[in-house]
Amino acid sequence: MKILHLADLHIGKIIYEQSLIEDQKYILNEVIKIIKNKKIEVVLISGDIYDRSIPTLEAVELLNEFLNKLIKELNLKVFIISGNHDSKERLNFGSKIFESDGLYIQTNYEGKIRKVTLQDSYGPINIYMLPFIKPIDVKEYFEEQIITYDDAIKQIVKKENIDEDERNIIVAHQFVTSNAIIPETCESEIINIGGIDNVDASNFEKFDYVALGHIHGPQRIGRDTIRYSGTLLKYSFSEINHNKSVVVIDFKEKGNVNYELVPIEPKRDMREIRGPIEKLLSEENYKDTNTDDYIRAIITNEEAIYDPIGQIRKIYPNVLSLEVRNSKTENINKELEKIEEMKEKSELELFDDFYEFQLNKKMDEDKRQIIKDIFDGIKGGLN
Repeated sequence: MKILHLADLHIGKIIYEQSLIEDQKYILNEVIKIIKNKKIEVVLISGDIYDRSIPTLEAVELLNEFLNKLIKELNLKVFIISGNHDSKERLNFGSKIFESDGLYIQTNYEGKIRKVTLQDSYGPINIYMLPFIKPIDVKEYFEEQIITYDDAIKQIVKKENIDEDERNIIVAHQFVTSNAIIPETCESEIINIGGIDNVDASNFEKFDYVALGHIHGPQRIGRDTIRYSGTLLKYSFSEINHNKSVVVIDFKEKGNVNYELVPIEPKRDMREIRGPIEKLLSEENYKDTNTDDYIRAIITNEEAIYDPIGQIRKIYPNVLSLEVRNSKTENINKELEKIEEMKEKSELELFDDFYEFQLNKKMDEDKRQIIKDIFDGIKGGLN
């Protein structure tokens, strides 16, 4: 069985007041081409279908158009779970009606992980659908104490009677780590790293493939068959070095799972240009590039520039961000860092710095104790 793993479509995404709906329509059409070329039979979409809980009309229409092609034109089975960006109620609307056409949507945990069983020449293949959950969502179903996300997932999976002799897939949307190793993240994600959001990959050891959503960079977690497919597009400038792809999984008999990362190219890339404005405006610098890309321009001129963003937009109409970085801004940043450092210091530490600055030597311990007593006395008087 040939399966495509997608996640984090974030349909309706807006960055720097720029709607990406046109780019998303283009990239979803590229996905359709891959599906046809790779002879895909099943599509898994691991949450964050929309970018916001109340999607725009354009976003709803685009998802409707995409799913119609998958279900009606290509006759695929499609499995969708909700992510933390999705409204469970809105995404779930009409889900029972759609099942007869092969579209399965799961947005709630109701005491068991929903399982749908498909058949191919090698026998049954079980697809478990676990939408994004918080500990509070599942406490009512367990007697055990559930505090962390890991507690929740551990009990949820433990409760299932999983036949390990059969082929099993789970579709999930959580922040999954492997022991102390955390996935590579970026600015466009909302993650509490090191907090109670973490779910350990060991919870999924009974599954042959774990189709994850939530993290925007494509990557494996612990083993090759626990994967984040990542977003189809770059959604922040922290992602400019990502190589976006989709995951094609080829399931044969039990224990024989192969996967392929298929690169996917956007209509407009997101990238950074840097240098003096004269260089950025030089034809030699941009002639072999797509000037319609989404751009962060960093200008390094020391002198003031008249209307820099207006000049840059003559070449790059989709400039989303412009920064000036030179010796002046560097000094300002250093001063701001010093101010922040000073805020963290005690009165005695600040006096230490002042003493060393004035006399070019450190204060000895006797003098330091005298100053400490003075500060303690002042604080005592204030109290």
